[in-house]
Amino acid sequence: MRISLVAFLLLAAACQQGKSKLDDTPAAKTTTASTGSGAHNAGSATPAEPAEDLDSKDILARTDTASSVYVKHVLIGWKGTAGKDPRSKDRSNADAAQLARDVESKLKANPDSIDDLVKQYSEDPGSLKGEPYNVKADTPFVPEFKNLALRLKEKEIGVVKTAFGYHVMERVAAPPPDPMESAAILARPAEEGPAYIQYLVVGWKDAPQAIRGVTRSKAEADKLAKDTVDKAMAGGDFDKLIADTSDIPGAKDKKEVPVEIQGKGRMPDELKTPALRLKLNEAGMFKTGFGWLVMKRVAPPPPDSLESADILKRDPVTQKAKVKHILLGWTEVHAEDPRGKKRTRAELETLVKDTVAKLQKGEKIEPLMASLSEDPGSAKDGKGYDVTPDAGLGEPFKNLSLRLKVNEVGVVKTEFGIHIIQRVE
Repeated sequence: MRISLVAFLLLAAACQQGKSKLDDTPAAKTTTASTGSGAHNAGSATPAEPAEDLDSKDILARTDTASSVYVKHVLIGWKGTAGKDPRSKDRSNADAAQLARDVESKLKANPDSIDDLVKQYSEDPGSLKGEPYNVKADTPFVPEFKNLALRLKEKEIGVVKTAFGYHVMERVAAPPPDPMESAAILARPAEEGPAYIQYLVVGWKDAPQAIRGVTRSKAEADKLAKDTVDKAMAGGDFDKLIADTSDIPGAKDKKEVPVEIQGKGRMPDELKTPALRLKLNEAGMFKTGFGWLVMKRVAPPPPDSLESADILKRDPVTQKAKVKHILLGWTEVHAEDPRGKKRTRAELETLVKDTVAKLQKGEKIEPLMASLSEDPGSAKDGKGYDVTPDAGLGEPFKNLSLRLKVNEVGVVKTEFGIHIIQRVE
């Protein structure tokens, strides 16, 4: 199965052996549990052993925050913290705190020594590649880490504790742009959207969040990505380019469904920034932590015949809704569930119409979710989703949800399949 770029950009690192251990997204819990990769979702949890308070309170008390910063850090854990480095397994908190103080002292004496100190001491695998982390308010890192990062001045040093240990952090200068990147596109003003895009990723083995199994060098990735952009601009079949080239897991399995990007939607900047600057039928290459993102802007797809066109034509009736949904896929568009992979389009149409009819007659949605839905995040427990215009959900899903009246049922298509959505609040 090809996973979505939104999920990939936020979560693919959790499937890699050398990922950062700072992720703080709900889906990261699912990824960790399913892959056993050693990644953790820390949230605001505290380590088991009582810890010394080394937090840089003067920095954390600042009210002015940057919108985007680059930081490097040394992570030092102790017994009971969430990291997996063997050095922290038997380390006491007292020893960890003293080591953090020593690293902080060395770094303040020589801020340019950060790379050497990271290599010598850091227990965050993602930091060992030498690339800084780009931190923004909506970056999926644990909040304590973000709170410090966004308050640091350039070359300033600070310390903060998370469930992974002590982070001795330095704000560094933004790295220079890659000369291969489509700089002219990125220099344009952003549109409001919507923009519809197709995409693929060309990785290399030493990328900061290298994709598992990719062995090509950076130079080889540069050439492959550039050749792919040239083919896309020459009118090449982008679905075939995805199948032949993309390193996103499962990219060869099925046809790409264009993704809708809105200027006000909550999407990763790696996706939104180029998408809202591309012209129709234009392609470009853009650098991410995973590798080259090759993206093409395409025409809006025609509506699916199963969609609730009358509801989608309405103006939004609310700015906040709670909805429950049933996700159903078919051979061309599906999630990971094997039922969707095997289902024909004709079988899908029958199932959708029958399910909608049951809901409209008053059947409860939760039992139907449990028996039918292919959304692993909500099927079994009947979970609802809170939907607002800036929620981190697909635009088609939000568009329908915010147009539904309470208890009304509607249907919409996304890149994961057909969603039968009922507004419950």
